[in-house]
Amino acid sequence: MSRITTEIRLGAAENAFAQIVWDHEPISSGELVKLCKKELDWARSTTYTVLRRLCDKGLFKTEDGIISAVLTREGFIAAQTEAFMSDTFESSLPAFIAAFTAGKKLKVQEAEEIRRLIDACVEDDSAQHEVHPEEMEQGGAK
Repeated sequence: MSRITTEIRLGAAENAFAQIVWDHEPISSGELVKLCKKELDWARSTTYTVLRRLCDKGLFKTEDGIISAVLTREGFIAAQTEAFMSDTFESSLPAFIAAFTAGKKLKVQEAEEIRRLIDACVEDDSAQHEVHPEEMEQGGAK
C-alpha cells in the first residue's frame, strides 16, 4: 500500500463529502455542487474547497469538470485499516482480535464467519513438504 493512501485522514465533513463522490462518480462538478447543497447544506465555495483539498490528498481527481476517484472507497478503507492495525496493534491480527473481543462473547455466526475468513486467507505450505512419487521410488522420502 502506498504511503500516501495510509496518511490520508478525513474529518467528518470530508468523509461525508467523499461518500457522496464515491456514491455518484463519475460526477460533474455542477451536479456535485447540487448534491452537496442538498445533502450537506454546503455553499458552492465550500464544495470546491473540500474537493480541492481531497484532490490534493490524492483521493479524487478532476478532468474536464468531471470528478472521479483515484482511490476507491474499498481501497481507502483497506488503507485506513492497515494504518490503524500497524499503529495500534503492530499489524498483529491476534492482538486486534484479543482487544476487540475483550469482555464480550462472539455470536456463533460471527465466530463461524471469522473462521471462514481465516481459512480462506491461510497460506498453504504443504507444497513445500509434499513428497513426489519419484522421490519415493528413489528413497528420498522416509
